[in-house]
Amino acid sequence: MVKLITVYLAYAESAERQHYLTLQVAAGTNLYEALAQAGWLTQFPELANWCEQVAHINTPTAKLWHVGIYAQKQPLSYQLQPLDRIEVYRSLSADPMSQRKSKSKQKIKYNQ
Repeated sequence: MVKLITVYLAYAESAERQHYLTLQVAAGTNLYEALAQAGWLTQFPELANWCEQVAHINTPTAKLWHVGIYAQKQPLSYQLQPLDRIEVYRSLSADPMSQRKSKSKQKIKYNQ
C-alpha cells in the first residue's frame, strides 16, 4: 500500500486572486510532481514555463526563484514532508527596497 501524505499549496497570483489547495500525495513526491498533480502546471502556464527553465537547478537563487516551502526557497527536486506548505511566489513588479527608498525621498522632499 502506498503511504499518502497531506501537503498544502498556496499561490498569490495577484493581490486580488489567491489560490489554495490541500493535496494528498504519495510519500517521496517532490515539489515539481506535486505542482503537476495539483494541475497548477496546466492552470498556470507561466509557472510551467518557469519550472522548465529551472528544473536543472539544485540551489535556488533569490531573484529567480518562485517556489518554496514555508517561505524557504527550495529546488523543484525537494522531497515533500507531511504537512509542508508549497508556496508559489509571483514576480514583483518593482524591487521593494527601491520602492522604500523612493518613498522616503519623497517624504523628505515634501517635508522641506
